[in-house]
This record gives sequence, structure tokens and C-alpha cells, in this order.
Amino acid sequence: MRFKMSVAVASVVAAIATALPGSASAASGGGSHGAWEPDPQEAFEMPAGARCDFAVRVEPIVDEVRKLTLATYPDGSPRRELFTGALIDRVTNLETGATSTADASGTSLVVYGTDGSMTWYVTGPVLLGFRENAGSLPKGLWIVDGQFVVEFTPTFEKTITMLHGTTHNVCTDVD
Repeated sequence: MRFKMSVAVASVVAAIATALPGSASAASGGGSHGAWEPDPQEAFEMPAGARCDFAVRVEPIVDEVRKLTLATYPDGSPRRELFTGALIDRVTNLETGATSTADASGTSLVVYGTDGSMTWYVTGPVLLGFRENAGSLPKGLWIVDGQFVVEFTPTFEKTITMLHGTTHNVCTDVD
């Protein structure tokens, strides 16, 4: 299974490389269903206990993320999208005011299931929130960096399969 996963991610990385700006495929359209467009992240707050033991706010301070729709379902909803660009978030403990920054500037190919599930094939860091008992990492706000796959259920439980990389709970930086 590990070998199959590695081959799958290698194929995705190759697909990402050909779709990134400046590549021949991206410049010629490469069969994509649209053009690169901004995909700004909204700031959000979580109450104490939801991700960290304290109330937290996450807001982008650098947000150059863009997306490219690669394929759609017959109803026009996205089937596969590519996301890339700089994203630096400020994480604030709303109880103490302590802040930290988190680099979430990874590149992800996202494949959407018709049942509300999705799979991310990722290179680089992303920020992922985990609820208590709702995935492969403990509750927290995690920077996951490296090469990995994240599978989301329709209820947003997450399972990460790391090929190589690191995880860091940002809650500990602002506790």
C-alpha cells in the first residue's frame, strides 16, 4: 500500500508541476476548465475547546492563494482543483492576546467526491484544524508540512497519510 500511495502522490506532483504558472501546460490552457483566480481565506474564530483549549482567531496576513479548476461535474461543481500561493496566518489566543504566525503556503490538488468527501494531495505546509476524536491527529490547529494526503469524510473528519514531513500544533505557540 505504501508503494501505491507513493506512486499516486508522485503522479499528482507531476500533474501539479505541469499546471503551475509558467509551465507549458498552464500557458496553453492544458485542458483546464478555467483560469487561475484568487481564493482568499476568510478570518475565523473558534471557541475555547473547539481546536485549542482557549478561544482562537486565525486571520491571513499574507494571502496570495489562487486556484485553478481542472475538472468539473456535469452540474458545474468542481471535481478537481489546484490551489497554490503564499498564505501566512496570524493565530491569536483570544484570552491572552498571544500571537504567532503560521506558514500555510503549500500546494494542493483537491479531488471532490459526490458525497461531500474530498482528498487533498499536498506538497508543503497547510494549516488544518482537528476536533476532538475527529481524525488522525489530536484536537488542535496543526501545521502539516511535507508530502502527504488528507482524506476528508463528508463530516470533515480527517485522515492524514504522511509520505514524509512534520506536524506541529500551533495551539502550543500561543498557549
